[in-house]
Amino acid sequence: MRRILRALTIIIAAAILLVFGMSGFVTMTTSKYIVGMDRGDGVDPAAIEACREIDPQCILVLGCAVWENNEPSPMLRERLDTAIALYRQGVAPKLLLSGDNSEKYYSEPDCMLAYTLKQGVPPEDIFLDFAGFSTYDSIYRAKAVFRADRMIVVTQKYHLFRALKISGDLGITARGVASNQEKHEGRYFREAREVLARCKDLVKGKMKPEPTFLGDEIPVDGDGTVTHVN
Repeated sequence: MRRILRALTIIIAAAILLVFGMSGFVTMTTSKYIVGMDRGDGVDPAAIEACREIDPQCILVLGCAVWENNEPSPMLRERLDTAIALYRQGVAPKLLLSGDNSEKYYSEPDCMLAYTLKQGVPPEDIFLDFAGFSTYDSIYRAKAVFRADRMIVVTQKYHLFRALKISGDLGITARGVASNQEKHEGRYFREAREVLARCKDLVKGKMKPEPTFLGDEIPVDGDGTVTHVN
């Protein structure tokens, strides 16, 4: 019995070390591509210049929770505000808003569109991806469907490491800007879950499976209004 328990302990310890090792590898290899952070009063000017260096075609905003009455959650609003600030600084000519639309009365892209239009962004500069069911799907589709191979990714910092690793594995030149303005409830749970998510997407990035949906190409250098009808 002791031998069995010892063997199980060794296996569990090895699995934990593997998980944290893979997660650490993701953060270590992508941290240099996070070029700045939203400070609450605007994006760091040095980050703007670093973003411009890759001549990005678009700014990809990764979706997250939408509240009742089609209002973006605080985390989503931070991402959108950061992306809009970058757009207004001329970092990239288009916004690509990608999120979950898997339920009849729940649509992250529609919420993101409504908020972005209220901030005065022209509709033709906003592209929607209604099949961004996961971080991997959003980034895969950014290249395969929207033909973006140079882009800025905006999300909270803990999430950026994974997003940038996927981007690199799929052949996309990307830089990340973290939209951290305040601490949100559930932070430690999200960061713990992210450790496992990094491992999962590290494997997917090597295997490169197709996302849940693909579809016809919609080049991001065109008119974004063609994507506004879901």
